[in-house]
Amino acid sequence: MSSGRVPVRDGELYFDERGAGHPLILLHSGSLDHRMWDDQVGPFVRAGYRVIRYDARGHGQSTTPKSDFAAYEDLRELLAALDISRASLVGLSYGARTAIDFALAYPNTVEMMVLASPGVSGMQFTDPAILALMRQQAEAAQARDVDGYVEYFLRAWVDGPQRGADAVDPRLRERCRQMARAVIDAHSAGSGALRELGALDRLSELTTPLLVLVGDLDSSDIHAVAGRIEAEAQFAASAVVPGTGHTLAMEQPAAFNAAVLTFLERARLAR
Repeated sequence: MSSGRVPVRDGELYFDERGAGHPLILLHSGSLDHRMWDDQVGPFVRAGYRVIRYDARGHGQSTTPKSDFAAYEDLRELLAALDISRASLVGLSYGARTAIDFALAYPNTVEMMVLASPGVSGMQFTDPAILALMRQQAEAAQARDVDGYVEYFLRAWVDGPQRGADAVDPRLRERCRQMARAVIDAHSAGSGALRELGALDRLSELTTPLLVLVGDLDSSDIHAVAGRIEAEAQFAASAVVPGTGHTLAMEQPAAFNAAVLTFLERARLAR
């Protein structure tokens, strides 16, 4: 086991590394950090992977943005610093968004991908419930109501638009609340814009084997994006995890882990 920091343009990324074998990079959701993968590390290491999780810029223990940056370029610099020429990627939401951009920019570096609750650069939100929560979150930000801001994040991306907070494990909500609050406390003074590739219109260029996982209680926007990835990427499969919202790796870790490991093993044998 090791952890540390690697330099990137205008900053540093914090990473945690465990195990040996084929490199498997875990990319967390937006407003969370590398700890969201706590239930994945042990099973993936025992399955024979070199598991690396890291905090994206502006999250966790990594650097607060000081200028415009590209998350997929940060990932490239992380892999170079760790002497990794080829890896598989597991990303959730913002992490999946980064993984897709990275696979388009550096296709020969990616062996396989799992995209959970995927976002895609260039997508637009249309789900009325999500749009209403995003407006409320923006209003809370203007009023400097940090607790309200975090609560609207939880309602949108932990509870989801199809259920109330009382239907979600309170321990899950509290884990996400603590991470989201820590992001605000540490990084709210950040500046600079996130540069992305606009991947929504380039999904047909994805050539690596990939699995799309989505919870049945997630936003209609996420389901629409997942459907486009499966339809347009060249080697894609998908599965729906029942009774689950956006943070499905945390909410249903056993089902998530089994799906990921089964896919990775089958994809490797098929190559």
